[in-house]
Amino acid sequence: MDVITLARELGRAIQQEESYKKLHEVQAQADADAELQALIGEFNLKRMNINQEASKKDRDQEKLTTLNKEMREVYSKIMSNENMIAYNEAKEAFDKVANRVQAIVQQSIEGTDPEVADYTESCSGSCSTCGGCS
Repeated sequence: MDVITLARELGRAIQQEESYKKLHEVQAQADADAELQALIGEFNLKRMNINQEASKKDRDQEKLTTLNKEMREVYSKIMSNENMIAYNEAKEAFDKVANRVQAIVQQSIEGTDPEVADYTESCSGSCSTCGGCS
């Protein structure tokens, strides 16, 4: 087998991975959740309104403050939605698998023995960009 054929085989194996299947299952549930989709639409509209107001020369700081508060409230509702929670959990689980696969492939390309190549989680100190400690 050539390397491209093996890469396609790897792609098929990834799509059979339980965390991949779960992610797509919960994504479909989130997409079908009318309440969640309405909240996401409301959030995006508020974000656009904030961007429009912020780009004005004579922007209204009070209006911006109100819009930001409203946007944070909608965001909180989105993140507490059971389908969004399930999606985030499934995404985190699949991302761990994807990170390992990518690390093994990349390190192998760089000459590391594929038997020892692996993903190493590291802490940057910023929890907002990390999925490693959970």
